[in-house]
Amino acid sequence: MIYKMEQTMRWYGPKDPVSLADIRQAGATGIVTALHHIPNGEVWSREEIQHRKEKIEAAGLTWSVVESVPVHENIKTRSGDFIKYIDNYKATIENLAAEGIFIVCYNFMPILDWTRTKLAHPLPNGAKALRFEKKEVVAFDLFILQRPGAEKEYTVQEINTAKEFYKNAAADTLKRVQDNILKGLPGSEEGYTMEQFQTALNTYIGIGHKELANHLRLFLDEILPIAEKNGVKMAIHPDDPPFDIFGLPRVVSTAADMRRIMQDNASPNNGFTFCTGSYGVRADNDLPAMVREFGDHIHFIHLRATTRDEEGNFFEDNHLDGDVPMEAVIDEILQVQQKRKISIPMRPDHGHQMLDDIQKPIINPGYTAIGRLKGLAEIRGVEAGLIYAKKSNKY
Repeated sequence: MIYKMEQTMRWYGPKDPVSLADIRQAGATGIVTALHHIPNGEVWSREEIQHRKEKIEAAGLTWSVVESVPVHENIKTRSGDFIKYIDNYKATIENLAAEGIFIVCYNFMPILDWTRTKLAHPLPNGAKALRFEKKEVVAFDLFILQRPGAEKEYTVQEINTAKEFYKNAAADTLKRVQDNILKGLPGSEEGYTMEQFQTALNTYIGIGHKELANHLRLFLDEILPIAEKNGVKMAIHPDDPPFDIFGLPRVVSTAADMRRIMQDNASPNNGFTFCTGSYGVRADNDLPAMVREFGDHIHFIHLRATTRDEEGNFFEDNHLDGDVPMEAVIDEILQVQQKRKISIPMRPDHGHQMLDDIQKPIINPGYTAIGRLKGLAEIRGVEAGLIYAKKSNKY
């Protein structure tokens, strides 16, 4: 038997313009979703979980992965009612397991989830992509937010480039940058006003990489025994982007971070969402080698490709292009699956806005139907080609 990746797509619930029927027609068999309507930190009841699961199964699909059960900010800072929120997290894990859902994707990014400055960056072929523009982030930090001490974190060249951009940018351009940073992207659990954002940043004063990494360790100290008891795999998503932003530490960005996470909390239920786009933004991440090293603890996979430059900018490229060696990564994943004798859930991530979707309003940037359908088809083709080429090796 050859173990292939389980093909899934993300679904944002009943209000998602990409329907369950659309996803099934794309060829996926699994759904990745979350109960976004439940406030961050509250318990997901069995009734709410069951209601969502029934909708998915009625469409002929399976709820394969939860993405995400958000980690409350008080847990990350170890402040306020963090003990209550950890207890609530435990209860949610127990309820998910009771309803037959055993993979939980989560992240430990402070305040902001994934961040982009452009949601419709034009590509040469007319499609549109998500883009992170470093000068726009620096300009926001220095001249719009005016975060105290921010200038110490950038080079003279970065400051000058940002200053030039800010000086010449139209008002609607600056508003676009501010909105995209503060409002949150799909999957984000929080949106902020300028005042709220600065107040949130202040809660991390005195919390650096060492402290945040320790807070993650302490969180998993509490969560993993419950996960083990209930057969739930915890799959942490890497930081996006995988470097510090707005003075906030990022502690899930490199192979060294992954190594630390496994050393701090050794458990078969402790593991990773292997996101090639996030890890691929860093030139020092060797993605195929990371799959080989951590393959036994990869519980969920995001396949997408990013193209980066030396200035710190990147955009979402075609799934088989950019700086991600996608064929080599999929090859390693296939070998991991044969070794473990499992099919790991995978979803194509952050598709382009293209074809008919260009005419539609952007509801969930990066999650249009056609762009992800294209990505899934390409990924499926690579996997099939690798299996065919290596059949003589009896994968």
